[in-house]
Amino acid sequence: MTMMLVFFLEERSAKEFLEGFLPRVLPDGVLFKCIAFEGKQDLEKHLKAKIQGWRMPNTCFVVLRDQDSANCIDVKQRLKDICVDAGRPDTLVRIVCHELESWFLGNLLAVEQALGLSGLAKKQQQKKFKNPDLLANASEELEKLTGYEYTKVAGSRALGFVMSQHSNCSTSFNHFVSGLLRHLEVCPQ
Repeated sequence: MTMMLVFFLEERSAKEFLEGFLPRVLPDGVLFKCIAFEGKQDLEKHLKAKIQGWRMPNTCFVVLRDQDSANCIDVKQRLKDICVDAGRPDTLVRIVCHELESWFLGNLLAVEQALGLSGLAKKQQQKKFKNPDLLANASEELEKLTGYEYTKVAGSRALGFVMSQHSNCSTSFNHFVSGLLRHLEVCPQ
């Protein structure tokens, strides 16, 4: 029996990234669908109805949202509460600290490869790139670092095809991957 993972995402750039990344991470027989909302308010406003309206059996849900400047614990709890209210307390909720570009800054070799640049990987040892989750302005840092070659949608798409599930300095990326793999073990098969 085939399992379906449905990802509810804050924005299109996360969808573009995951559509390239997930086929290389998920085991055979696991299908996925990425549903992008028009920002965090839209996600939180419509999440319950989307979950309750889903009728395909053997489906597990994952919610992914940027932390931005909000309190990570509060954001995660609010999303978990929505999922519980929707009747799916088993939904995996992950928060990107602070934004999707933090994940990308956690693997500058992948950024190099995705954008056809050189010399970025050696900057991974700089203090600010050793723990990119601490950067509140990761998207600006990534744009500057790449000479503005990185753009949100196209860059996210390109990175999805080269980002390794290993060797990333972003703790929130690593929590996402490990949480996702654990989630697969408890999803209906």
